[in-house]
Amino acid sequence: MTALAAPAPSGGSRRLAGTGALLRFALRRDRVMIPVFVAVNALMVLSMPYTLKNLYGTPAERTGLVHQLETNASFRALIGPVFDTSTGALTAWRVGVYAAALAAAASLLVVVRHTRDEEESGRQELVASGMVGRRASLTAALLAAAVANAVLALLVTAGLAGQGPSGALALGLGLAGVGMVFATTAAIVAQLTESARLARGLTAAVLGAAFVLRAAGDSAADGGTSVLTWLSPLGWLENLRSFADERWWVLSLFAAAVVAQGAVAYGLAGRRDLGMRFLPALPHSRLRTSGGTPTGPSVGRLGTAAALAWRLQRGGVLGWSIGFFLAGVVYGGLTDGAADLVRDNDQARQIFERMGGQSGLTDAFLASMTGMLGLIAALCIVASVLRPHGEETSGRAEPVLACAVGRLRWAAGHLTIAFGGSALIMLLAGLGFAVGYGKQVGPVLGACLVQLPAVWVIGGVAVLLYGVAPRSAPASWGVAVAVLLIGWVGPALDAPRIVLDLSPFGHVPKLPGGGMEWGPVLVLTGLAAALVAAGLTGLHRRDIGS
Repeated sequence: MTALAAPAPSGGSRRLAGTGALLRFALRRDRVMIPVFVAVNALMVLSMPYTLKNLYGTPAERTGLVHQLETNASFRALIGPVFDTSTGALTAWRVGVYAAALAAAASLLVVVRHTRDEEESGRQELVASGMVGRRASLTAALLAAAVANAVLALLVTAGLAGQGPSGALALGLGLAGVGMVFATTAAIVAQLTESARLARGLTAAVLGAAFVLRAAGDSAADGGTSVLTWLSPLGWLENLRSFADERWWVLSLFAAAVVAQGAVAYGLAGRRDLGMRFLPALPHSRLRTSGGTPTGPSVGRLGTAAALAWRLQRGGVLGWSIGFFLAGVVYGGLTDGAADLVRDNDQARQIFERMGGQSGLTDAFLASMTGMLGLIAALCIVASVLRPHGEETSGRAEPVLACAVGRLRWAAGHLTIAFGGSALIMLLAGLGFAVGYGKQVGPVLGACLVQLPAVWVIGGVAVLLYGVAPRSAPASWGVAVAVLLIGWVGPALDAPRIVLDLSPFGHVPKLPGGGMEWGPVLVLTGLAAALVAAGLTGLHRRDIGS
């Protein structure tokens, strides 16, 4: 008997063949990253009603807050306009923009990781040699981002249903919509660029531009009516007006953007070869040769491990530096207004004091804001410390180490950038505060720099995990995020002191206003040095790529 051959799949089916298997593989690879991002985002949103009820428990207090915010352009630029006095509306106002930005960041990371990152590492070429469609990897990446955003929308909708089911649904769908808009943006950029690092950087730049557009629009006009606000997907989330007579038609903007950008991404994916890009490669310095031996400026610029590390990480350092300086300027400019905003609210003042110490309200606000920038700097140092891990897993470290470069000298180049870069961005944040606030220049600079020992402890944990257990190195992101949650949500929820002390930032002197205590600073610095030494010892003893 002759076996019957299965009918050949159609053209569309061939292009998507293997999508299900790639989706399962993507979700398995991201079984830690996606749940962490979703859980952190959902917890940030769902904890806010409790905080707001403690801060503004009566309708009169909420009405007074809304009236003050309507006349404060700086706060509208930072957070956005508020459309109602209900707890749900205040929740959407307080965390909506930042939760949407976090959803966008998670989505772009997922998409780039499973598209351009796979091509750059060479794994996609192996996958494509099997029965996998041309657009299967892109589809799987977008579906993985869709799963993450759908779970976030479900958690937000269920958790805020008590504040109003329709408002909770609108906010959940809006957050997911922003996430998917930037997922498809990342899908386009991944087809255009030459590397995953550049794809992540360009998409993050688009997200930053969206935030700036929204901030400029909200500062210029109240109620989200500015044209600049409508040019930003973050502005669409505001104008959805969750918990305040929802504008459901705004969701069509998200859907249209996702469909349009998705179509462009699929069109580009079908027109390029695997590993290729549409944008030209970045120009490199020409090598002048003498007797067949490369000489000239290129060799000098990449002639040491530290120079190579700087070349690889300079873009990140520059981006973080600009961001921290601008954040310092913005927060510095808000200092007097923030102090006036919470001066008559005992609960809000207590939260600032728990975050910034028992000093004057202005000093407490400055201490809490510099502490928040220190928490964000912990994310920066983890990203920089894990750069050698990316070089190792991609196979790019082996050719470097095959030359006359020791692994400790190679790692030290990256760690110098990581720890020195964190000091640079905190210094620039302090200068930004000095520009925005215009007072207490020395104390504010000290308040920013005193965060460094705690930042370095988190960096030391990342070095230890990378050196001793490289497969567990990404878990350092979980440590940084946990510390961020303790520092951000803990004071608002009046968490016990034993919980706050789990974070190294809980032991940092509360400056300005508080007294300088050198003991905790020296202990934290010594702990960071010990963690780095242990990590480098582990790196020295293990095999590269093991």
